[in-house]
Amino acid sequence: MSSVGMVVWFVVVTFAWLGMLPTSCGQELDFRAVRVEVDFGRKLQAWDGFGFNYVETCQTRDYGQDPQDYGGFSILDADKKRQIIELIFGEDGLRVALVKMFLDPFHQTRPNGPYDHETSTGNMRLFVREGVKATRAWGGDLTILTTLYGPPAYMTKQKVVRGRDLDARHKQDLVAYLVDWVRYLRQKEGLPVKYVSLHNEGEDWFRWTQAGLTDRDGHDYNLFWPPEQVAEFVKLVAKALKDAGLSDVKVTPGETTNWYRFDHWGYADALTDDEAALQSLGLITSHGFYSGSFGRWFGEHRSAGIDKIRSVRPELRAWVTSTSWGQMDTKNVKEFHGNIYTAKVNGIIPWAGIQRPTKWIGGDPNPGCAVRINEDGTYEVRRGYWMYKQLTRAGQPGMAVARAIAMDSEIAIIAFASNGTNNPDAFVVINLGKKKLLHIRIKTHPSTSFRAFRTTEDGKERYSPVGKIACKQGVLVYDAPELSVTTFFAEPTTKSP
Repeated sequence: MSSVGMVVWFVVVTFAWLGMLPTSCGQELDFRAVRVEVDFGRKLQAWDGFGFNYVETCQTRDYGQDPQDYGGFSILDADKKRQIIELIFGEDGLRVALVKMFLDPFHQTRPNGPYDHETSTGNMRLFVREGVKATRAWGGDLTILTTLYGPPAYMTKQKVVRGRDLDARHKQDLVAYLVDWVRYLRQKEGLPVKYVSLHNEGEDWFRWTQAGLTDRDGHDYNLFWPPEQVAEFVKLVAKALKDAGLSDVKVTPGETTNWYRFDHWGYADALTDDEAALQSLGLITSHGFYSGSFGRWFGEHRSAGIDKIRSVRPELRAWVTSTSWGQMDTKNVKEFHGNIYTAKVNGIIPWAGIQRPTKWIGGDPNPGCAVRINEDGTYEVRRGYWMYKQLTRAGQPGMAVARAIAMDSEIAIIAFASNGTNNPDAFVVINLGKKKLLHIRIKTHPSTSFRAFRTTEDGKERYSPVGKIACKQGVLVYDAPELSVTTFFAEPTTKSP
């Protein structure tokens, strides 16, 4: 080894022994710390916001005998309903921007029969109406997507609720069913419905018997939607909405269980292969459930299907329209990170955020939520609420997802750039492991401090204020507690976060 090489080797070993090495920008990097970078100037995709879903009728086969209300508003008094509305939509609450409303099978009983959009949807409609009022009271607004949960029995070949196959003779009846519901919500309820979605996990043909029937009561509503049927109905529904004077309401391709199925099971290809369907599409949608284990339920956060469609129509947004609350922990928040940075979506609406557990037949396979309704008419704000609040307050509509990296797989960063809105630049630190020291380099932002709020898995902190943390020479040093989620808002802000 040359004398110069010996000197270089000695310097490297000495710095490593001291626990630090010079970085490329001339700053010293503490090797006891995780290197993190947030660049608000590197905007990856537009952000439409986080959302909420009130699920009312979802499984009952006979609404007259069992008027199911999974969301639980039917057993709460007016004051408790008001409190929950404020928790979700109020200025100090989650401030969600997106709402999903289901269309169940009980709005019509026979061909050319009258529509009844009210009997089985009263609690859901109340929840959304009051949510719109509460949101607009502080200057925000909502965007509503409505999803066909399942068609009336007469439209299926099996002639039962949750029959597997669409009777081809009733294609136009199903189109009219969707359009009339949208018209009702827009004109009668005055709700800002912007999208209509064709199905809820209708790709999963395993859920029916060979005869096309349901073999257990615990299944929620659906219809089997092969890819070619999705492409056909995107065109049919888009035309019918236009003919009804609702051309500003756009069609989505329905909601597969996860983004892997949206691509690998042929739905993205069916749309890109049909030029008319592709041009009729208004939003890309899927559920964002995650499973990293190979097998029946495998589902990764992948953008391949979205990328195929955007290669032809780059302006199209993509939303996750259902995803699990999991154990309402840091791992669940990491799933949001995967949908945002790996699937590259523009908005996320989790599965039912308010739940009355006794009303899900057979026990809910996704029991996490924000608010749980008890049978005595009380409610509980669960850890999922506080974990979700760390995200929803940071990522408001009109912002942009910004580039963020962390050199530790137990640390995930979600960053949102202000993007010309009145919302402050913000980023979320998810720590999936033990306590960690972070050196966070903040790029393209002049603020010298960030105000932080934190939730921990042990329940000791629930969106608790951490205070102001200084950002010196573009670097913010932070000790992230074990199993925690921390949200940082740039100072100064026009509104208190």
